[in-house]
Amino acid sequence: MSCVPDDLDRRAWLRAAGAGLATLAAAPRAGAARRDEPHGEPTRFRIACMTLPYARFPLGRALTGVKAAGYEYVAWGVTHDEGNGEPTPVLAAEAPPARAKELGDRCRDLGLVPVMMFSGIYPEAPKSVEVFTSRIRQAAAAGIPQVLTFGHTAGGDRKLWVERFKALGPIARDHEVTIVVKQHGGETGTGTACAQIVREVADDGVKVNYDAGNVMDYLDVDPIADLKACAGEVRSFCIKDHRNFPRDEDCGPGFGEIDHYKLLHAVAFTGGAMPLCCENISAPLLPPPTRPEEVDALARRAREFLEVVIRGLTSL
Repeated sequence: MSCVPDDLDRRAWLRAAGAGLATLAAAPRAGAARRDEPHGEPTRFRIACMTLPYARFPLGRALTGVKAAGYEYVAWGVTHDEGNGEPTPVLAAEAPPARAKELGDRCRDLGLVPVMMFSGIYPEAPKSVEVFTSRIRQAAAAGIPQVLTFGHTAGGDRKLWVERFKALGPIARDHEVTIVVKQHGGETGTGTACAQIVREVADDGVKVNYDAGNVMDYLDVDPIADLKACAGEVRSFCIKDHRNFPRDEDCGPGFGEIDHYKLLHAVAFTGGAMPLCCENISAPLLPPPTRPEEVDALARRAREFLEVVIRGLTSL
C-alpha cells in the first residue's frame, strides 16, 4: 500500500517534502565557510615563482621564463647552470649588497618584483649569524622582504636556534627584512614546531614560512591541521604539493593530494601581503623537463591554479 495519499493529500505531501528539501539545501554543512561569516580584510597574496625549477638553465632564462609564464613576482633560487655544467650561485653569501641591488634591478627591469631569497645556511651552522647578517643586508639592498631558512633533516639545536634568532631578529627588523623559517623534516618538520621556536624568539623579525609539501613528505603529517596551529605566525608559503599514490613524490600545486582551498583558507583574511612562492611545479610520474619551454608551461599552470583558488576564497 502507498504511504502517500491521493489527490489533495498527495499535493500537500509534495509541498511539505519540497519545503523540507529546501531547508536542508539552505542549511550550512558542518565546517563549510559562509559568505556572511565574519572575517578580516582579504590577504594580498603575491603569487611568485622561484627560479629553482629552472636550476638546470641559466638564471637569465629563468627570469624571462617566469615573466613569460605570467608572474609579477619572483623568488631567487640557489644555483643555476650557466652553460658550463656546473651550479653557479644566484648570489654568493659574501657578495656585497650592491651586487644584490643589481640583481634586484635586473628583475624589476623585466617586470618582476623579487619577494624572497634563500639564506643558504642552516641556523645551527658555525657561521650562520655572519651569513644571515650578510643575507639580510643583501635582501634589503635588493628590496626583498624575506630571507628563507630551514633546518637539517636530522634535526637541529633548538636552544641554539632561539639564541641566534634572538640576535638576528633586530638586525632583520632594522633592515625591514623578515627571516622566515620553513619545515624540512626532523625536529622542525612541522609548522607547529617552527611556530613554537618563533614564539619563543618573540621578535617580528623572525616568522614562519609554510611548506605543506615538506610537512606531508618528510613526516606524513596532515598539513591542513598543522597549519591551523601556526597560521598566526605564517608570513609566506613555499608552494609544493605532494602525492603518496601512485608514487611518493612532491609535485606542483593541484597535482597532489593537498587541498589548497583548505590550506590557504587558514590565512585568506589577514589583511597583509603574503608571498606564495612556487618551489615545485613538476608533474607527477613524468620525467623532469629537458627544455625551458616545458618549465614555462608548468610554471604557468601553477600560477593559474593558485589564481583560481584565491579568487574563490576571497569571494567568501
